[in-house]
Amino acid sequence: MSIIEARSISLHLGGRQILTDVSLDLAPGEVVGLAGPNGAGKTSFFEVLSGRLPQHKGQVLFNGTDITNKAMHERTQLGIGRTFQRPIVPAALTVAETLTTARKAYRPRPTRLEVEWAKDFVHLHAHDQQPTDTLETLERRKLMFACLMVRRPQVLLLDEPASGLTGSEIDEIDLIIRKLSTEYGIAILLIEHRLELLAGVASRVGVLDVGEIIAMGSPDSVFSDTVVRAAYFATVDDADSSEAESA
Repeated sequence: MSIIEARSISLHLGGRQILTDVSLDLAPGEVVGLAGPNGAGKTSFFEVLSGRLPQHKGQVLFNGTDITNKAMHERTQLGIGRTFQRPIVPAALTVAETLTTARKAYRPRPTRLEVEWAKDFVHLHAHDQQPTDTLETLERRKLMFACLMVRRPQVLLLDEPASGLTGSEIDEIDLIIRKLSTEYGIAILLIEHRLELLAGVASRVGVLDVGEIIAMGSPDSVFSDTVVRAAYFATVDDADSSEAESA
């Protein structure tokens, strides 16, 4: 049984069609990748699933229950967590204060032991009193993961968690994702341009192009599809080149 399911989601913003009849489902413990060129609608789809944006057509189901009209905080309480493309953390707080805020914002309130468990789980090595705005990119991402894990989510929507990371750092994110899915049964929907990460952790990959899913299947079959290659791979190469130049 699917833990989260999107049925024929359509979205338009500012008079422009962003998503058109997008359907996707995830089972507990499954990792599904979501790829596509910039502007394809991937993050907008996350906005709908997390409750930040209302769709104009379609349904979102969680454990078989329609949550289409539930607000973002209600979906968070149900067990849906998400990250964003940039690892934004509260610059005015320390690592410990950030984790404490995440703990106190959730009901029932997690214990301090659960916070320590979350830090250990993601191998967050930053000192408790370190200001978050001094953390390197990987440590910021780990802090975001720890804040989510304190709440024991059932579904995670991860938006480009490998962005800005080196090869060895991506390996750490890879390991975290695998542990989340295999050891704790968390369903993960993963937006990522680093196709080697998608190929390594995802059982299925969907490709969005101009707001529509143009392919869905195993990573090997999707990445070798001629339609996908024509729509996507040139833009991936351009994005990777730009990222390398700015690193």
